Amino acid sequence: MTRPPFDPPTEADIAAVSAQLGRPARNVIGIAARCVCGKPTVVSTKPRLDDGTPFPTLYYLSHPAATAAISTLEANGLMPELALLIDESYVAAHESYIADRESIEVVDEIAGISAGGMPTRVKCLHALAGHALAAGPGVNLIGDRALELSGWSPSKCECVD
Repeated sequence: MTRPPFDPPTEADIAAVSAQLGRPARNVIGIAARCVCGKPTVVSTKPRLDDGTPFPTLYYLSHPAATAAISTLEANGLMPELALLIDESYVAAHESYIADRESIEVVDEIAGISAGGMPTRVKCLHALAGHALAAGPGVNLIGDRALELSGWSPSKCECVD
């Protein structure tokens, strides 16, 4: 199994993510997607946190403008509409997510669990958008669609220094 391609975090990345989150970043093992300006957009987090807690969310959306845009979609009740798009590609996205995480570490307590409700429902657009950004277009079609509908894009910098 090959490890997902993401940049290891620098001290500046960890500081930026901590500022984005408004709390210290924890257990970040990589930057899975970046803004056009280079700041982190999606972080990769260890499958088992340092305190031993299983953590299924490998791809965590950290960019404030992205999280705000996706939060607006959730608040407007978009999940049922996006759930109509569930098909075999969503199962493949789920399997891709698990394969990425298990290439880093297999954690028995979260075996078969991905994120965002995959593979049978749409639960968290933040997780699906994070996966879509990390994996690239066409892997998580519901995450891709959420990003499209959000109006936010990593190709236009909305970072606040």
